[in-house]
Amino acid sequence: MKYRAEIDGLRALAVLPVILFHAGFESFGGGFVGVDVFFVISGYLITTIIISEMAKGNFSIVNFYERRARRILPALFFVIAVSLPFAWFWLGPSDLKDFGQSLVAVSTFSSNILFWRESGYFDTVAELKPLLHSWSLAVEEQYYVIFPIFLMLTWRLGVKWVVTLLAIVFLLSLSLAQWGAYNNPFAAFFLLPTRGWELLVGVFAAFYLKYNTHLKSQPLNQFLSLLGFSMIAYSIIVFDKTTPFPGLYALIPTLGTALLILCAVPKTFIHSLLSIKFIVGIGLISYSAYLWHQPLLAFARHRLLGEVPDLLLIVLCLTSLVIAWFSWHFVEKPFRYKSILKRKFIFVFSSLGISFLLLTGFWLNVTNGGLIYYSPDKQKVLSNFINANDYTERQHREITLKKFNKTNNKKDILIIGDSHSQDLANMVFEAELNNIYEFSAFYISKSCGVLMIDRENIKIGPTIHCNKETLFLNNALLNQMLIADEIWVISSWQNDHLKYMRQSLENILSVNENLIVFGTKFFGRVNSKWYIENDLSLWENSFLQEEDKLTFIETAMINDSLLEITKLLDIKFVNTQGLICNRNDFCSNYVDGNIVSYDGGHLTPYGAIVLGSRLKALVLKQAN
Repeated sequence: MKYRAEIDGLRALAVLPVILFHAGFESFGGGFVGVDVFFVISGYLITTIIISEMAKGNFSIVNFYERRARRILPALFFVIAVSLPFAWFWLGPSDLKDFGQSLVAVSTFSSNILFWRESGYFDTVAELKPLLHSWSLAVEEQYYVIFPIFLMLTWRLGVKWVVTLLAIVFLLSLSLAQWGAYNNPFAAFFLLPTRGWELLVGVFAAFYLKYNTHLKSQPLNQFLSLLGFSMIAYSIIVFDKTTPFPGLYALIPTLGTALLILCAVPKTFIHSLLSIKFIVGIGLISYSAYLWHQPLLAFARHRLLGEVPDLLLIVLCLTSLVIAWFSWHFVEKPFRYKSILKRKFIFVFSSLGISFLLLTGFWLNVTNGGLIYYSPDKQKVLSNFINANDYTERQHREITLKKFNKTNNKKDILIIGDSHSQDLANMVFEAELNNIYEFSAFYISKSCGVLMIDRENIKIGPTIHCNKETLFLNNALLNQMLIADEIWVISSWQNDHLKYMRQSLENILSVNENLIVFGTKFFGRVNSKWYIENDLSLWENSFLQEEDKLTFIETAMINDSLLEITKLLDIKFVNTQGLICNRNDFCSNYVDGNIVSYDGGHLTPYGAIVLGSRLKALVLKQAN
């Protein structure tokens, strides 16, 4: 295959936005589309190699997997090997257990499935996962298993039939992605069936160039390559975490990438730009850079409790490129020389590396991240962090859009909200309020708040522009709202939500006049490692960062504002924070020898018991 320097330049265009996006720079809110660019490039390059060999009749699937092993595994193993000691010394048991699960997923090419089941790509907790980015490798690895076999089985049918079948798969995958982007966004984001069409964009480009030449019209190539570059740039700048993805919106960066592959030919401006030696150099180390940046950022956030200064973020981004060059030069390149490292060595090396990751991951999982090595007092507290996310979500999942049983004479209550509604569900179950009332729930992402209004013109925070949504017109939600005896609305409310609250609550009241609004809560962001390194009894305001001290005050002000709005509308209001805290400037996370929250906002089982018992008393008092 003829080397194309501009493809390496395109890799640079893909990796840099991803790194800056994961660093949290707001100007690169759509930087995640760099992964989509990589998918198209991979589809193009792999297909070009395979169909060229098949046309010659010398394709070998063993050779194919040998090349993939040489390309992917050495650098991946190296990054993980370096990350392991930092994980052991810097992560608390819960995070270390999660890291172990990531190792198992990486070794079984199933990272995308793991992270889909755990949480969303854009969640704050995701920033703390050193191997989060391995999900895209898993998608490609799954593609590498399926695609060559598909071509081997269909090649005799002829190119037209192969392309036709792939086109059908493309349309099915894109349709599923579009549906999933609105109905199951986490699954759509992570899984191969909804990502496969992006790889197929590159596949079609490969088939086109195999049996056709580049466009001969230089002006047309100039225009289309500029258009493709602009489409990618537009996606990076304009898209953000609220963009439904990877449905039709993903066509913009992927088709833009295809246009560059097809039309960024010599003598075009974009070809000259992407062929600049410095940009090509970044492209050459792009795989290693992609591997290194997330562990660097995640470990820094763990050590600094999530608050990493912008200057340090820039340093970490640059460091990832420097280390990437080292990794590329001394790890990636040597493993590509077949004359030095024979096939047998590669397969043995790969098998041993995968086995090591698998066994290490299992051990970390079985030992709960080394929890057994801590004192009993420490174990009591630290156990709250183990599988914390699963606890938060589990009870809520059981009642999501659960149909009310109108024959049991129980009061039917619908809980609407973001992850704080999951906490509320846990409070309900821990207090056994579910034995008295019937509960159903509807989850709404926190990005734009639990706002029952047309969101087209809503702006939350400095960068999040909410897309027009039809939550208030969701039939499943509306049906539950109409038949519920009472609606409970809760969210991690922000100041930007307040200006829309009255209108939102009035819309809910127009459907159901029995409404209770629950306030937000905050207990200080202290991770499990803090409890390892400090005396638990020393939990005081002085141990918190200045930003957290301000957040306590802001939380109180938001709850006060919500109280005033609900008074005007004659709506009941429950100050969730007030169920446990009497102060506006500080709310202890350490209560009676245990902790209330595992991340500052979400409740531990103990926290749900404490707040749930007080909520139960309040609810029963109001009922009487």
